[in-house]
Amino acid sequence: MYINRLGFYDQELIDIYKHLLLPRLIEEKMLVLYRQGKVSKWFSGLGQEAISVGATLALQKDEWIMPQHRNLGVFTTRHLPLHKLFIQWQGGKDGFSKGRERSFHFGSPDHHICGMISHLGSMLSVADGVSLAHNLKKQQKVSLAFIGDGGTSEGDFHEALNVAAVWGLPVIFAIENNGYALSTPTNEQYRCEELIDRAKGYGIESASVDGNNILQVYDAIKGIREACIKDQKPYLVEFRTFRMGGHEESSIDKNIPQELLKEWALKDPIVNFEQFLLNEKAITTSQITQIKNEIKTYIDSEWAIADKPKAFVHDILEEVNDVYAEKAIGHEKWPTVTTEKELASHPNTKLRFLEAIREGLQQSLKKHTNLVLMGQDIAEYGGVFKLTEGLVKEFGKERVRNTPLCESAIIGTALGLSLEGYKSVVEMQFADFVSVGFNQIVNNLAKIHYRWAQKAEVVIRMPTGAGMGAGPFHSQSNEAWFTHVPGLKVVYPSNPFDAKGLMIAAINDPNPVLFFEHKALYRSIYGNVPNEYYEVEIGKANLVNKGEDITIITYGAGVHWALEYQQKHPETSLHILDLRTLLPLDYNSIAYAVQKTGRVLILHEDTLTGGIGGEIGAWIAENCFSSLDAPILRCASLDTPIPFNTALEDQFLAKSRLHESITKLLSF
Repeated sequence: MYINRLGFYDQELIDIYKHLLLPRLIEEKMLVLYRQGKVSKWFSGLGQEAISVGATLALQKDEWIMPQHRNLGVFTTRHLPLHKLFIQWQGGKDGFSKGRERSFHFGSPDHHICGMISHLGSMLSVADGVSLAHNLKKQQKVSLAFIGDGGTSEGDFHEALNVAAVWGLPVIFAIENNGYALSTPTNEQYRCEELIDRAKGYGIESASVDGNNILQVYDAIKGIREACIKDQKPYLVEFRTFRMGGHEESSIDKNIPQELLKEWALKDPIVNFEQFLLNEKAITTSQITQIKNEIKTYIDSEWAIADKPKAFVHDILEEVNDVYAEKAIGHEKWPTVTTEKELASHPNTKLRFLEAIREGLQQSLKKHTNLVLMGQDIAEYGGVFKLTEGLVKEFGKERVRNTPLCESAIIGTALGLSLEGYKSVVEMQFADFVSVGFNQIVNNLAKIHYRWAQKAEVVIRMPTGAGMGAGPFHSQSNEAWFTHVPGLKVVYPSNPFDAKGLMIAAINDPNPVLFFEHKALYRSIYGNVPNEYYEVEIGKANLVNKGEDITIITYGAGVHWALEYQQKHPETSLHILDLRTLLPLDYNSIAYAVQKTGRVLILHEDTLTGGIGGEIGAWIAENCFSSLDAPILRCASLDTPIPFNTALEDQFLAKSRLHESITKLLSF
């Protein structure tokens, strides 16, 4: 193997050697510990150390890296405390994730490392978001995301490259081509001659690098970094290397040809670099022995700290509390209200539902200079519902951004923005389309604070609901998909006052919020909305009508169905509770509403099976049974897809069965 010393002094080469050797010797220790049963799982990067170490050394210390399973060298080169890494790998309470995550599924903001999730391609778009933040701050920085050869087959890989190319983001996408995914060889993964050929489709530059030559890795990434910053473009680099073991240590692949193992053993990055140093007379054999002994002593001493038996204290309250980030104390310099009456005397304007949401966005953009809006056609066109119309003219295209049709990548980008202290609001053109970004929401956004205390200040706008004859793919009520996911907040206003206040509250919340907006309410519902900037507290329901006969628990369009029914049937006194927030639910208000009448009807537009009504009903049965005078009933839409024909749609909707449900409940 030819190695160019690149003008490095002898001591600089020795320092690089130490960085390269450390993860190898840690791995050797880990494999012993694994066989002793002291760690449960290990993903070996033996033979791939030069990629992690060389790339990390080539970046600035405050440039984010998104590592994967075999990038131990990223963590050691960024100097994370080794004893704490050992504790992490044992699932200890004092690790980086309090025992909640394994191996490298954690991040460290202090070291500018973002923790991976098992859906490998998901982290590439997070790198997009970090680099977007750098651009917005006018900083000359890059981000770097690793991906394996198998991961390049995932849609997230292609979406992330496309977004980075279209937006001109200085991101380095680094492929570690080690010959295999879990067991599938590369010749069953792709048909292009080289993985860098995929760069051509996105109009970006690429390079192929010997991943076992640390100085070549360093030099390539250093040059690519400079090019990314100068040209404000992404770059795709493929590191050629080989996986010397199985996907992880319990799944050794016996199908790897022995001749390949022998061939790549001759290309061992450490053995060859040692020989290079000896040939260059930069080091002696005795120095090599001394360095290895010193590193082994250091590793053993760090393991001794981690290996002290320590009881794992289980604390349910701590576990539950760590799912969500708390708001910073003292941030609220504006009204936070529960009901419209609290601001009734303040100057106000009569607005449509849609206009109230826009005003919430507009005032938030003024309040937070670090807020970015993203979505398909939201800039000059103003979105398909014209809700964001005019905002790009007022705040510019950097902050009101049209996006490619890459829902998954844009949500990941929003998370990346959050790593750098930005807030974002992402519009799903229709709530139905969120399914292609599902993984980013439920696995990346929702879990990140619980995993390693990282905020995800992301709001996802969800134009939802039927009543417009738009058919099965533009009319779904899919809010219940997300109420099952700890770490998310789900908001669903029914009127202009709540819509503005909840939008502002969602943007101010340090957690990911799904903000459902019923499309049929956009232009049909009016209300007086205070001109000032205010929050409606997330997690607080609102009593919209006092009654004596039946309690209706509902939200969104269901509120208006219930109020309309009350107007047409004054003989029945309805106690109507508007939930407003579906996660977390306001159980105190639900309990009070149940006690008020003893008869409960849960009304929602979502389909019956799996709708949130089932959860609410179960909670009432478990906690308010003594207050009930009749069975809990649910009035929901049919368990079918939503039809296009308006007559069929009317039949589908829960509203068509509301009178039947109320009559049935009164009969008990």
